[in-house]
Amino acid sequence: MEAPDQGQAAGAIAGAFVRARLAGASLPDFPGEIPDDLVAAYRVQDLAIAQWPDAVVGWKVGYIQPPRRDGSGDDRLLGPIFRRNLWPAGGSVGFPVFAGGFAAVEAEYVLRLQADAPAGKVDWTPDEAAALPATLHIGIEIASSPLATINALGPRVVVSDFGNNNGLILGGEIERWREIPEERLRAETWIDGASVGTGGATLLPGGLRAAYAFALSRSARRGRPLKAGELIATGNATGIHEIAVGQTARVRFEGYGDIEGHAVAAAAAGAA
Repeated sequence: MEAPDQGQAAGAIAGAFVRARLAGASLPDFPGEIPDDLVAAYRVQDLAIAQWPDAVVGWKVGYIQPPRRDGSGDDRLLGPIFRRNLWPAGGSVGFPVFAGGFAAVEAEYVLRLQADAPAGKVDWTPDEAAALPATLHIGIEIASSPLATINALGPRVVVSDFGNNNGLILGGEIERWREIPEERLRAETWIDGASVGTGGATLLPGGLRAAYAFALSRSARRGRPLKAGELIATGNATGIHEIAVGQTARVRFEGYGDIEGHAVAAAAAGAA
């Protein structure tokens, strides 16, 4: 059982991030002691999710470089995507970022589950994950946090603040995706008309199925087994591209269309 002071510390961190996000504000420093490991960081995230006035509709997956992993053995991390920050692609979508914090866009291949994950199954292989029905879509993740140094401080900090997620622009479906070699899933990202990254599904270590398997496994171990309709943004497919308020991002998914959006300053919740 978690010690009372540890629980209070986790609650204080979660509360600070929630208040900053609701205010559309930045934070100068991490609000407390950085959690000791990813398990402790997910406790912070769970407390923050419980305080957030919106429903979770999916999860972003982020890759953890080997030097930054801990005893959990996880090579990836999860962060929630909320309903009000899920936007359909079309035209140039305005998306909020935290001025004074961190802001970036990431090209994403996004899975939408077509069936519930079996109750009680907590370990998934990529092949097992591929057999669980899901459609594949194109998208752009909005990676933004009130804390400017979130990525520099590492995975435990990223997990603590909603996985550094602030939304997802969801585009069209890639039909019959399991039959498509992943090297044919190519993408390129531009910011203000300048190309900033190329890649595709093969940029994801282990590919789409490895990201899918991780999301299923870690969610089940957290007591949040994934359900039909939930989304999984599988990881950055062209890199992590920082963006500022007023800039425009465009991602071309070769053969499957473009998605465009522009960064606006996050406002206080309920503000016009």
